[in-house]
Formats: sequence, C-alpha cells, structure tokens
Amino acid sequence: MKILDRYLGSAVIGGTLLTLAVLLPLIAFFLLADEVDDLGESYTLANALAVASLGLPRYAYHLFPIATLIGALVGLGALASHSELVAMRATGMSIARILYAALKAGLVLAVLAWALGEWVTPEAEQTAVQWRNALKSGQVTLRTSRGLWARDGGAYINIGEIQPGARLSDISIYEVDAERRLVQATHADSAVYVGGQWILEGISRSRISDAGVEAQPLGSATWSSLLNPALLRLVVVEPQALPVWDLLRYVRYMRANGQDPGKYETEMWTKLVHPFLILTMILLSIPILFGSARSTGLGGRLFLGVMIGLAYYLVSRAFFFLAVHFGLGAWLAATLPVALFALVGLWVLHRVN
Repeated sequence: MKILDRYLGSAVIGGTLLTLAVLLPLIAFFLLADEVDDLGESYTLANALAVASLGLPRYAYHLFPIATLIGALVGLGALASHSELVAMRATGMSIARILYAALKAGLVLAVLAWALGEWVTPEAEQTAVQWRNALKSGQVTLRTSRGLWARDGGAYINIGEIQPGARLSDISIYEVDAERRLVQATHADSAVYVGGQWILEGISRSRISDAGVEAQPLGSATWSSLLNPALLRLVVVEPQALPVWDLLRYVRYMRANGQDPGKYETEMWTKLVHPFLILTMILLSIPILFGSARSTGLGGRLFLGVMIGLAYYLVSRAFFFLAVHFGLGAWLAATLPVALFALVGLWVLHRVN
C-alpha cells in the first residue's frame, strides 16, 4: 500500500508542478509586457526581464491552490484514463484511501507553498522593488537586515522601520560635506509626514568639527527630504508579499496607534490558512475525478477545476472586502471560504462514495 501511496502522491505533485510550469511563463509574459512600458536609457530590456522574473514567486504562491486542484485532476486523471485507478479500486482500495494518499502529497505541496510565501517571495519582491526604484527614479535605496538605506543629496539615511500611515521609526541621518567628511549625525525615534515635510520626534543630534563633537538633544524638528511617502511606497513590499511575522508586527503597531489594521490582519490570516486551502483543493479534486470519470473527459474536468478556482477567488475576495470595509472578523473572513469549500468537497465525496 505504501508503494501505491507514493505512486498516487507523485502523480499529484507532478501534475501540480506541471501546471505551474505551464501557467508561470504566461504570467511572466504579461509581467514583462507591463515592465516594457517603462523602458528607457536607464531601464533596459534586461532590467525589465530581471524585475519580471523576480515577480514570479509571488504569483506562484497565489496560484498554488488552483495549480494543486488542476494538477491533481491532471495527474490522477492520467491514471484514470489508463484504468489504473480502476485496478486500484478492484484490489480493494477505497476512495477514502486514495484521498488519504493524495492528501499526504498535499502536505508536501503545502510546506513548499509555505516556504515560498514566507522566505522566497518577500526577498524576491524586495529585490525587485529596489532594482525598479533605483533604475526608474534614480533614488538609490538598499533594504538590509538593519533597515532601509537611502541617499538624499549630501545625506545618507537609515530608516529602521517603515510603518503604515506615512510613519517612520528609528531614523538616522548622516550628513557629509563636499569632501565626504561626516559633519552631522542625527537620530530620531520616530517621524511622521505632515504638510509636505517630516516631523522628527525624540531627536539627538551631534555636530562634528575639528574642535570636537557637540551634542544637541532636541524634542522635535522638521526635516525636508526627497524621501516622501509616494517614494517610500515604491520601496515597500505590498502586504500580500510580506511574511506572517512582519504582518503581525504591522497589526500590533497599528492597534497600538489607534489605526485600523483590517487589511493587514486579513492578509495575515489568509496566509495562515493558505496551506489548508491547498489540502481543500485536493479534497475537491477527488469527487470531481470519480464523479465524472465515465461521463466527462479530461478537458471537462479541467474546465470544472478552473471554474472552482475562480469561484473560490470571488468568494474569498468578497469576504476580504467585508472584513476590510464592514468590520467582519479577519480570521472569520479568511477561514470561512476554506471551510465552506471543504464542506462542499466532503458532501460531494459522500455522494460519490
């Protein structure tokens, strides 16, 4: 039985990877077409191709559930077309046992998707954002483990954290003279953008000269900089590409500052239930496969799988809208669509069985 489990699992995993291999080049073409509109002297076709390629992990992560559904239908459908599933059933292997083997493969796919969303996608998105910003706007930025670095005229800026609502924290500003000598270092605990300029709070400033270092503690001060919120949006990754822990920090910060964390909190819960969505799609694929084995060909099953994927997308986005704009609980908005489709899958599976 373990050999059959591995055989069925390899069919599900192979079908999923094949589906991604077909879909991702199509998405890469559209991403490249979007980037080509901005081609210029500093932004070449090679740059656009690199930026488009770095955007693929995010789309692969979001496509994983529907790719799993289609992949399971393709992989297991190929076994059905060769009567291999019929032979398995003839040996006494139940539909529930086939589902169990497919779900074990789904766990592997869920772990792969989780790693893609938590590790690969954030790094790829941040690299793409930095490259695009540097090449298009001419503003050189660098995102490191110690925050965002940027150059603003004769000053070098380090921002520890960019918060929602045009707020910054842990800001260091190093000013140099024409000979690249450090003449002033300023650190601020926080900054907020008001009336076209930044208001720094909790400032400690040091002026450096041949005579020595003069410390100047300040309560608050204004700061004029090219780093406005519009430019910062170019160097900040969208919530959909952030790992769960970063989303959690944003949610806590916004709650502490009396802001509505609905969008970030819903994205966080959506990412938490994402692996369960992959398992749900496999659960849905089994009754589709067996329920239509005699009356529907592979093309029909694939069409039905795509329709289910689109239906899930519409339902999940509707619940997301309710959570962000009408106060529906974020965890409820993220888990209800998955639970609803899982229940439908179990009901259809019971009818087929």
